[in-house]
Amino acid sequence: MSDDYQNVKVDLDDAGMLMLTLSRPEKLNALNETTLTELRRILMSAKKDDAVKGLLITGEGKAFCAGADINRLAEVNALTGKRFAEQGQMVFNLLENLSKPSVIAINGYAFGGGCELAMAGTLRVAADTVQLGQPEIKLGVIPGYGGTQRLSRLVGKGRALELCLTGRNITAMEALNWGLVNQVTSSDNLIKDSKALLASIICMAPAAIKATLEVIHQGSDLSLHDAQKIEAAHFGLVCSTKDKSEGVTAFLEKRKANFTGT
Repeated sequence: MSDDYQNVKVDLDDAGMLMLTLSRPEKLNALNETTLTELRRILMSAKKDDAVKGLLITGEGKAFCAGADINRLAEVNALTGKRFAEQGQMVFNLLENLSKPSVIAINGYAFGGGCELAMAGTLRVAADTVQLGQPEIKLGVIPGYGGTQRLSRLVGKGRALELCLTGRNITAMEALNWGLVNQVTSSDNLIKDSKALLASIICMAPAAIKATLEVIHQGSDLSLHDAQKIEAAHFGLVCSTKDKSEGVTAFLEKRKANFTGT
């Protein structure tokens, strides 16, 4: 995978972990148009690249991502503001629906668009020193990169309203208690623990990983009846794979399964 990017550092290891590091530390990794365009290119490439099994996203410096580009926000009006929101939503939707797992290693401040980016990932690990929030109300606007919707789905309507209406920040431990992040660890162990979490996922059968992601994402917006239909269809599909046979056989033989992606 090409690493010819200005604001995102890219590294693919032998295990298939694609590590993306937001690299605009002087601007607290704020999401300008260049960064969003680069993320879109990287994610589209990763989706098609069989060598990429999962993604780990973090930030360089003291922030994970301090939000959207305020200078650009200052310029937008009703029409361009809608397009501004849609651009970020498109990139974050691509991450969420990549059909490959992602772990967001939140190393520092995750405000506004940064919190929204983290929520678009599959799972989130936060350093114990970080703060998260949706402070857009203090600028006279609302979250526009999917924050109002993903936040309420993760932490519930009441908590989402509290964060979005007050604009206050919460600590990593509050975020853990609310269900906004999945793990809290020390800054020193953040990348190690995030990689370990991702490794525990990508060693599983690829077809089952993809099916799990798709069924949960699609089903969350459907009735239980309709969602179960999707679940049954995907269950049938994974039952046709060699990895299913290997998984069941390994369990019966009391050994570790060797999934091959077939």
